[in-house]
Amino acid sequence: MPPSSPAGAAAPFRSPIPLSAIADTISRLRFGAVTLTVHDGRLVQMDVTERQRFS
Repeated sequence: MPPSSPAGAAAPFRSPIPLSAIADTISRLRFGAVTLTVHDGRLVQMDVTERQRFS
């Protein structure tokens, strides 16, 4: 088991792939929400809810 980080310490940077996926999703989203799920300091899931606005 790896040593644990002190409370509030940032987890080590593992891969640029999740960051680029998040940035790409946000850039394409006009209205909505992006929810990230983290387990043990690692991003494991990204949920995207897109809203359509009619005026």
